Amino acid sequence: MTHLWVRAEQRPNEERVGITPDGAAALIAQGMRVTVEDSATRIIPTQAYREAGAEIASEGSWPEAPDDALVFGLKELPEDGTPLKHRHIMFGHAYKGQPAGQVLLQRFTAGGGTLYDLEYLVDPDGRRVAAFGYWAGYAGAAVSLYAWAAQQGGAVCAPVSTWGDAEAMEAELSAALAEAGAARPRAIVIGALGRVGTGASDLCEKMGVAVTRWDMAETAHGGPFPEVLDHALFLNCILARPGTPVFVPASAPTDPRKLSVIGDIACDPDSDFSPVKVYDRATSWESPVLRVHDAPALDVMAIDNLPSLLPLESSHDFAGQLLPWLKQLDALDAGVWGRAEDTFNTYKPEA
Repeated sequence: MTHLWVRAEQRPNEERVGITPDGAAALIAQGMRVTVEDSATRIIPTQAYREAGAEIASEGSWPEAPDDALVFGLKELPEDGTPLKHRHIMFGHAYKGQPAGQVLLQRFTAGGGTLYDLEYLVDPDGRRVAAFGYWAGYAGAAVSLYAWAAQQGGAVCAPVSTWGDAEAMEAELSAALAEAGAARPRAIVIGALGRVGTGASDLCEKMGVAVTRWDMAETAHGGPFPEVLDHALFLNCILARPGTPVFVPASAPTDPRKLSVIGDIACDPDSDFSPVKVYDRATSWESPVLRVHDAPALDVMAIDNLPSLLPLESSHDFAGQLLPWLKQLDALDAGVWGRAEDTFNTYKPEA
């Protein structure tokens, strides 16, 4: 019997979950065993999973889960160096040369476990089957506009925290932009045809921000891209991968520019393939931007858990996309799961 163990997220500021109570009930009806850890912060209460028929385990107890359980979470595991013996479903951030990712892969090698990276659940054409992209784009554009509004008053973007829903976020952002007292900026979104770019563009347009939408056709020549510097706001919605062109070179802070806020929504500063070369670390909810140049100001927003700012919408959206594939966990060697395991085996270090 396939046993899915849904762990509580242990990363701060993480209230999302990758399966809803209805999804858990559907898997149980199919004949799977579902265990859900208790959580004091998950946006969906534990009781709802209990009522759906799931077994409830104590928070953080996944290391003691049965050896055959598939441990399912979203964000990173605690970085304690322990060997990982289970099969884990999560976002590993481990295949693009990230230092922490290399340590994670060593832990899987040491423990004999397997990583089914949610970013690499793909169909036969290489397209991801489930992603938080839309709400990452939506929230990332919002925080970037908060940063722009703060600049108009000579300030740096204030800390951010979760919103109860998208409507509440929109109302607060509209008020901040009105208080800034300046004409709305022009934005350029690269990756505008994807989920992330669509979310970012939708938020901008709701806020009255004109958007230049670029995708593969506009970036195929490989750069340079002076048009990026000619917009006040640049939102990068392209995942870093081999061959990704540089959109913002290291010289940009001192180049002539209108650009004042970069929203690196894809956020991969540790990757050699990052298309934004003016910063080297992620930002946080407490410090949403990194000021990389003064006079004129240039701020980079690079929060790496943006959908967590809207945990309710992003959880329901992602869980709905992923459920059909969770229903296929009985056939781990085939389809999206088989491809994800092949990718893991390509990157995992030797013992």
